[in-house]
Amino acid sequence: MPKIFKLAARVNSSNPRAVRLHLENLIKGKGSVREAEDESGGFILAAEMEGSSAKELNRSLLSGLRRVERKTTLRAEWTARDVGVTETYFDYVLKKKTKS
Repeated sequence: MPKIFKLAARVNSSNPRAVRLHLENLIKGKGSVREAEDESGGFILAAEMEGSSAKELNRSLLSGLRRVERKTTLRAEWTARDVGVTETYFDYVLKKKTKS
């Protein structure tokens, strides 16, 4: 059964224009994409997504971004809305899992 996850992420890429377009198409009406306040050319992504696990959603998001631009990095926090568990990823790797 799919769960709803709250996503807070930082996306950096060597082709920001193409990546932003992909992100905006992906989260239509389910979140926001804004430019990071520093000079990195990255984006801050906030959205709600539905899937079986944070790991599967993270893998799917990063794979899609890397199809658009290979040199893309993703730092993401996925919080299961009904469980209260937050998983933090850097690219495909789970870095931390916390219960709130």
